[in-house]
Amino acid sequence: MSSPHPAPTDDELLAAARTGDRDAVEALIVRHQPQVYRFALRSCADAESAKDVLQETLLALARSVQTFRGEATLSTWLYTVARNGCLRLRRRRKFAPVWEESLETLAEGQLDALASPARGPDEQLADREQRDTVDAALDTLDPGQREVLVLRDIEGLTAPEVAAVTRLSVDAVKSRLHRARVALRRELVSRLAPAAPESAEKVADALPGAKPCRDVLDLFSRHLDDDLTSESCAELDAHLAACEGCRGRCASLRQVLTLCRSAPTPALPADVDQSVRQAIREYLNGR
Repeated sequence: MSSPHPAPTDDELLAAARTGDRDAVEALIVRHQPQVYRFALRSCADAESAKDVLQETLLALARSVQTFRGEATLSTWLYTVARNGCLRLRRRRKFAPVWEESLETLAEGQLDALASPARGPDEQLADREQRDTVDAALDTLDPGQREVLVLRDIEGLTAPEVAAVTRLSVDAVKSRLHRARVALRRELVSRLAPAAPESAEKVADALPGAKPCRDVLDLFSRHLDDDLTSESCAELDAHLAACEGCRGRCASLRQVLTLCRSAPTPALPADVDQSVRQAIREYLNGR
């Protein structure tokens, strides 16, 4: 029995597209459409803007496919185009996204549950709550921090790839990423367990002889990315062994990152899919 033919790579599809193969162009668009929409939706924080950015980005792919030189991966190039689209819309509209879903009904202490796979008959609702919780918290971040965190912790790009998309240095990406993670953790904890930051962190800092350790989350974030020296790792391990409060904070940061990576992907609406494909077909037919 013969094995199924493997799906063509991006490079193979690009090579075919450069010869005028429209099926190859459409195959590239179908393959990358979901990730572009997901990134645009979380970067623009507005469904209508995400649709505009998606269409603009995929049209740019159709227009540029013959001259794409491959100096970056196609995914990195698409993220860059989508990011620029979001920036243009943000400057033009200065919109303030409105979130329709209220999160006030989420019970305290649900961070562990949200970071775990949903179960039972309420799975669809739980998935939606999980996605909305992450998205609403992401929307509170500074736009620069949000895009770095989305690219690194949700889309899974490496730090150098994020640097290529955002035109920052790798060090600047990492610095912005660690600040974004700490800010997102604080926002999620305040939403899911409003009393926790007041009762745990402030009391711990007020104890007689307590040493300030507010940078421990930044260090722990760097540790998760293997970005600490062995000496710094040893110092961090020793501090966490002695500081129960910091152990809890670091555990919650790890849960937040798990939550980001496991949050269900927003589905591409059928009408958006049809609209974008129609625009691409019209462009290809009119070339």
